[in-house]
Amino acid sequence: MTDMTASTASDQGADREWSLLELADAYAYPEGEELWLRANMVSSLDGAGQHEGRSQPLSSDADMRIFGTLRGLADVVVVGAETVRREGYRPARAREAFAARRAAAGQGPAPAVAVVTASLGLDLSAPLFTEPLVPTLVLTGAGAPSDRVAAARAAGVEVLFAGEGAAVDPARAAALLAERGLRRQLTEGGPRLLGQFTAAGVLDELCLTLSPTMTAGDAQRIAHGPSVEVPTRFGLASLLEQDGFLFSRYRRI
Repeated sequence: MTDMTASTASDQGADREWSLLELADAYAYPEGEELWLRANMVSSLDGAGQHEGRSQPLSSDADMRIFGTLRGLADVVVVGAETVRREGYRPARAREAFAARRAAAGQGPAPAVAVVTASLGLDLSAPLFTEPLVPTLVLTGAGAPSDRVAAARAAGVEVLFAGEGAAVDPARAAALLAERGLRRQLTEGGPRLLGQFTAAGVLDELCLTLSPTMTAGDAQRIAHGPSVEVPTRFGLASLLEQDGFLFSRYRRI
């Protein structure tokens, strides 16, 4: 993995695979922030965030190493219910490579997963809910179907209300998680959830993998939803390359 940023290329070297600890240093959350929400997404060259409803066909081994690193640093992974269903989400697992780092930061063995859903149309028998190392959370609105809320709680799932109606307020969801000590936040999508976080103005950082693929079709972009009045500016923080894949990290200016 080649570091394309002039500020660190001489320190890290080029044309080699970075270790997980080096990646963890490169992608470390900023210190002193009460809440930091970063997104991790992949896009094809022609702007598709998915292929046939899934992001995996756009990915690579290096992309999955960064995916694992970002999870290894996070307190919580925030994901939409549709992505949970399409991608077959499982609980985050403990990674030995990050164990000491997480312990030093006062983190648990793995990040929690927080599922954002208005309808609570979830398979509560799936491993995400029955086999988590850290209990899975559900974020919904106060107007969500009461029978499904009751069913989730009966299954041992903690349901948090982050909105007055059925829908989730993105800013309230991020703040609610931070109030529980889950301040290092990572959202992995899907596009609708990222679009909501973007429109709400609460996205601090975007880790974007540019996949050297063309998909055509009518797939959504990485963020889909309400438009912002003025485009939000982000500045390039780092750029890595391996096998034609570009791994960029942008922070809100």
